[in-house]
Amino acid sequence: MHNVMVNGAAIPVIGLGTWTLKDEVCSELVADALSLGYRHVDTASTYDNERAVGEGLRFSGVPRDEVFVTTKVWYTDIAPGDLERSAEASLKRLGLDTVDLLLIHWPHPEIPLAGSIKALNAVRNFGLARHIGVSNFPTNILAEAVRLSDVPLVANQVEYHPYLDQTKVHAACRAVGMGMVAYSPLGRGGALLEEAVIGEAAKRHSKSPVQVVLRWHVQQEGVVAIPRAERKEWLAENIDVFDFELSAEEMAAITRLRLQNLRFYVNEGYHAPQWDTRD
Repeated sequence: MHNVMVNGAAIPVIGLGTWTLKDEVCSELVADALSLGYRHVDTASTYDNERAVGEGLRFSGVPRDEVFVTTKVWYTDIAPGDLERSAEASLKRLGLDTVDLLLIHWPHPEIPLAGSIKALNAVRNFGLARHIGVSNFPTNILAEAVRLSDVPLVANQVEYHPYLDQTKVHAACRAVGMGMVAYSPLGRGGALLEEAVIGEAAKRHSKSPVQVVLRWHVQQEGVVAIPRAERKEWLAENIDVFDFELSAEEMAAITRLRLQNLRFYVNEGYHAPQWDTRD
């Protein structure tokens, strides 16, 4: 598996996103993914599937130290004390002594970030997480988080696909050595996978549109993609992206799709931050 090196962490560039996967289906897909060569699994406390993910990890037989496991603390639990308890509860459900990456899932406008970042550092110092980071942080809040942390943050997990311009967040991550982890990397499929520039590249490389989009992700500096899959054949398709390379022209043509700046996960609840705007 190919990795990105970000502030001391080696993160496999293709991971399994597990949002909406539950119970035995989740466990089986995690085990199937690992049998196919995946070495990165992403979950969260709010997904209500950490137990199933842990069972899949154990059932796979792959040694623990070969798998990069990420989980997240929900935005209501990021106050000092609450965050540590959430991390401990996640580990208990996963059946692990430590996770490779613990993220604050969303910023909270009413919980001071200083306390949350201090608690996140404490979790790392306690050995409950090897690395720490954030998720859904626009550039202004990301800069504050970086400033407040005693150790380098390794990643910011955000919605990212060819329809969404995340130029500012990506640049902010790279400026401080962080990775940008793309959730919803296929943009919910549908229209994106039917775009002519993607279909033409797929035909030229004898690959699927899905594989072209995921290849577009991993050819960008410091970008990791965590597509979700509900079938084993989709798992195999998603990881089979390392035997071809998109040309500079193909990359640019796909990147131009971001002019639509289409965000699928707007999270209009009060906890959603003010997203970065384009100049």
